[in-house]
Amino acid sequence: MAATESTMLELGTAAPDFSLPDVISGKTIRRDDFRGRALLVMFLSRHCPYVLHVRHGIAALAKDYRNAPLGMVGISSNYVPEYPADSPASLKEMAAETGMEFPICYDELQEVAQAFHAACTPEFYLFDAAHKLVYRGQMDGARKSNDVPVTGTDLRAAIDAMLAGRPIAGEQRPSVGCNIKWRPGHEPAYYRH
Repeated sequence: MAATESTMLELGTAAPDFSLPDVISGKTIRRDDFRGRALLVMFLSRHCPYVLHVRHGIAALAKDYRNAPLGMVGISSNYVPEYPADSPASLKEMAAETGMEFPICYDELQEVAQAFHAACTPEFYLFDAAHKLVYRGQMDGARKSNDVPVTGTDLRAAIDAMLAGRPIAGEQRPSVGCNIKWRPGHEPAYYRH
């Protein structure tokens, strides 16, 4: 399985609109539900070994920022007929097993993934309270192939700076993970292997 890097959407991009079902609550989650708050959007997958490696770190990050003015939402856009481990029921199980305390939405038509130019799982997009992109890329340097601990260092530093009104320092590095599993014949033009 070849690793895929995130596309690194241009900073300052407005958060794409979305309206998707939450596999946990059954409610529809919309971008505008987070109006006036910063927003972290994470593209996730249950079967991806890169997500499996960091899933507890994602759950811990969500718990640590639960009282911050920061909304969080996970999105799974994989083509379920070929990847049934990413079905809504399976994603709900993952949330329960991992203690993920944020909505996890299913992007069946893959239109939201395309609007974000998402390419891999995990992939992280941090928007400020005006819903302008301030960070995109990796959670930290941990990979399933190295001994770097899963701490969320890069993403946490970006969140902390943004919440404090400071510029986000340092180079933003792409996330690395499994490619999004597109419907056959529907890979978007921006996607690269």
